[in-house]
Amino acid sequence: MPDETSSPSPPMDEKDVGSVAKIETPLDAFPDPDAGLSDEERAVIDKKLVRKLDGLLIPWLTLLYLVSFLDRTNIGNAKVLGLVTDLHMTSGQYNAALSLFFVSYAGFEPLTNVLLKRLRPSVFIPAIMIFWGICMACMGLVHNFSGLAAARWFLGMAEAGLFPGKHTRSQKTWTETCADLILIGTTYPVTVNGAGKMDGVGGKPGWAWIFILEGLATILIGIASYYMVHDFPDDAKFLSPDDRHRVLRRLKADAQSSAEHEEFRMAYFWASVTDWKTWAFAVIYMGCDGALYAFSLFLPTIISELGYASTKANLLSVPPYAAAAVLTVFIGWLADRTQQRGWCNVGVSFLGIAGFSMLLGSNHAGVKYAGTFLGALGIYPCVANTISWAANNTEGVYKRGVTIGFVIGWGNLNGVMSSNVYQAKDKPNYRPGHGVVLAYMILFLLGGSLVTHFALVAENKKKLAGKRDYLVEGKSQKEIEALGDRRPDFLYTV
Repeated sequence: MPDETSSPSPPMDEKDVGSVAKIETPLDAFPDPDAGLSDEERAVIDKKLVRKLDGLLIPWLTLLYLVSFLDRTNIGNAKVLGLVTDLHMTSGQYNAALSLFFVSYAGFEPLTNVLLKRLRPSVFIPAIMIFWGICMACMGLVHNFSGLAAARWFLGMAEAGLFPGKHTRSQKTWTETCADLILIGTTYPVTVNGAGKMDGVGGKPGWAWIFILEGLATILIGIASYYMVHDFPDDAKFLSPDDRHRVLRRLKADAQSSAEHEEFRMAYFWASVTDWKTWAFAVIYMGCDGALYAFSLFLPTIISELGYASTKANLLSVPPYAAAAVLTVFIGWLADRTQQRGWCNVGVSFLGIAGFSMLLGSNHAGVKYAGTFLGALGIYPCVANTISWAANNTEGVYKRGVTIGFVIGWGNLNGVMSSNVYQAKDKPNYRPGHGVVLAYMILFLLGGSLVTHFALVAENKKKLAGKRDYLVEGKSQKEIEALGDRRPDFLYTV
């Protein structure tokens, strides 16, 4: 532990902040602008700082994830507007085009997440956004399956770098909480109906304009991101020097090594892939994403098979997202407040299990539509919660980056399953597809969450009982810190 009796460092100029953050230092080496204040006064200042950070950073990160989610799933809405027919594709070719995105997305995710740490995020993120915006717009210009497949492959490659790079250990659920759903419910009807009314404009069908308009919007947002994305706490120009010191101290006190510019070493990679928690969270996220992409990609099709016209089917896909948005916000708040992320996953997963059971077992349109509500309620809150759960329990910016890369990459690879379980020959009930998704939620989301929760509880008990103290015996302070979340004093979020 840092020497509590050491004297604080002398005051530093603003230009010195970066140099402090770039070396490994104990907490006391970071200047404390609030020295001499009471705990109550510190708490007030800290609360204002968090609100400032949330207000400036989270809305833009929310927008980025919203754009990425829309761009990868809007093909489901395009299908309802005639994509498959106009491109003369078979049902198998359409499913293959869906799958290609997830193959490249999952394959490039660990690599791009490391690149994000080695390059400036303010350059890397805008660059990949512009690239995927171009891919998105090109999807509206294709004339056959080959063109669509190529565009989907490169779209997955470009989007792979965004999601993992946004996660750190605490109070980050709100990024995903807001991004997953809240704006999707209002953006989908505007996009789809606007594109539908543009059918024939420029000789392009309505489904093509979905891709073109959203691609152009992504490019513009990518350009703006150069000015809106900040690299590291010590580089955040919107913070005063004192606030930068406060952020660095807050991150260091939270055992957040991303407060310092670590250099990548393969030891971080091996620490992640040999950690059982990495694969436990990958299994849980597999249950989330397998269900999520099946739901998102095929919801308009499922609803259209209930007897609704294409435009109305797209509009009716909005309320389930809106309902899930409310629950996602609530679960984000509850999980942050209680730190019981495992039980939050377990409770929410029962809603999804009930929803897909209704879709699987009923022939009544009203019951099936109600099932889509419960399905959305049971999936989306778990996505944000699971990633935050994994981030909470992984210390070190590079180990965390590799872990989140593997977790999300494996989860997204299961989008290949999601792209193929709903076959045209199974309509209108799609029972095989609903059955597979139900199995994913029971085995991986619910079962994985329960196993991981109890395993973390057991490990915490061992640490508290001193059964992990041998790990630090005879080690220097630096060697102890290198243990990361294996340290005896690091208690896991359960």
